[in-house]
Amino acid sequence: MAKKVSTKKPLSGNRRSHALNATKHAQKPNFQKVTINGTKVVLTAREARTMKKEEENA
Repeated sequence: MAKKVSTKKPLSGNRRSHALNATKHAQKPNFQKVTINGTKVVLTAREARTMKKEEENA
């Protein structure tokens, strides 16, 4: 099983209709399973992209 590394939480807010009705809404982080140095971890897509760039520059 992959280890969850990220601490990101869903972003919450309201959906607004033309009549200005408010409905609760959550945007969830884009979690992906990634293999780093032979270990499977769960990161957001943005974090995985940053890690990949750091590996290339190191």
